[in-house]
Amino acid sequence: MTKAEKVDDILATLDHYFPKVEVPLDHYNAYTLLVSVLLSAQCTDERVNKVTPLLFAKADNPYDMVKLSVDQIREIIKPCGLSPMKSKGIHGLSKILIEKYKGEVPDSFEALEELPSVGHKTASVVMTQWFGHPAFPVDTHIHRLAYRWGLSNGKSVEQTERDLKRLIPENKWAKAHLQIIYFGRQYCPARGHDWTKCPICKKHLRKELRKG
Repeated sequence: MTKAEKVDDILATLDHYFPKVEVPLDHYNAYTLLVSVLLSAQCTDERVNKVTPLLFAKADNPYDMVKLSVDQIREIIKPCGLSPMKSKGIHGLSKILIEKYKGEVPDSFEALEELPSVGHKTASVVMTQWFGHPAFPVDTHIHRLAYRWGLSNGKSVEQTERDLKRLIPENKWAKAHLQIIYFGRQYCPARGHDWTKCPICKKHLRKELRKG
């Protein structure tokens, strides 16, 4: 099987198991998505979705968020972990959005990645899932699966992103990114993984992992 055939087979499998996918983080505008993705760093989406209703009830826009102190934000988001850094980031980016962008979330990678606590992955999620620009967000889970399935060498998240963008058609990036996340959770977890029961690993698990 060629690399192209492998990619086509994996995409077909993802389409079969997850034909329709939505962003797992609850949100209703660009700002709430941005904050939710920021909070999801080293935290489960499920926990983020329990915390954000409490936060957004007080502030679901930059103008209301800056009225809260960093300590107030930190107290609300504490269950998400890394609350000192995340609370400063949320307050800081909200202030910048007001000062530079009239309270709106900018739709460019450069502008987003200049915001406090917003890295390339967070910017990529907002760009593709809200603004509809081509992007392929790669988190640690997608990075792990891309290596496991032999789609990337696993040397870095940045390399994995380049490999997936090269292998997967651009018009499928947004959907495939979410499909891989959902598929990994249900069929291809990091721990307790049985490759013989995974629809993709049965065909495409890297040989060195199968031997292990």
